[in-house]
Amino acid sequence: QVQLVESGGGLVQAGGSLRLSCVASGVTLSKYAMGWFRQAPGKEREFVGAVSGSGLITDYADSVKGRFTVSRDNSKNTVYLQMNSLKPEDTAVYYCAASRTIHRMVSRYDYWGQGTQVTVSS
Repeated sequence: QVQLVESGGGLVQAGGSLRLSCVASGVTLSKYAMGWFRQAPGKEREFVGAVSGSGLITDYADSVKGRFTVSRDNSKNTVYLQMNSLKPEDTAVYYCAASRTIHRMVSRYDYWGQGTQVTVSS
């Protein structure tokens, strides 16, 4: 059974940083591209960033490019989302997800974590 568990969320002031982690079990993580998504209240879940199974290819939403970095450590079955220069509009529940290939579309991801709340105060 595949499980993805996010951690690292919390409350931070604007301009601050957080690092989210996503630990996978029941799956060989290197076989999957991993994506990070977020969902704010009343809004649809949106793509944040993704990394290929090898870690060589990354993709980011324009809204986070240059501020967020997705990385992975396949030896630890863990994916990270480093978030710098956080803004109040980054406030959302953040989810990690696994897909066979790197995508931006929610529907292309097979497995999802339960989410972790990130709140950025102004």
